[in-house]
Amino acid sequence: MKLKTHKGLKKRIKITGKGKILHWRAGKSHLLAKKTRKRKRRLSLKKEFSKKDEKRIRKLIPGI
Repeated sequence: MKLKTHKGLKKRIKITGKGKILHWRAGKSHLLAKKTRKRKRRLSLKKEFSKKDEKRIRKLIPGI
């Protein structure tokens, strides 16, 4: 039986050409007035998952 892709997760991650899994950082949606420009800029960048999380995520999305 084929495994189904976890659609909620698929929308929240990006897979690079080399196969790394990236996610967007939390904390950029509200209460931005008190955060510094530098902090907001860093929150805009994508981040790689930890090795332990990456292993778990690869099970949810077959074929990557």
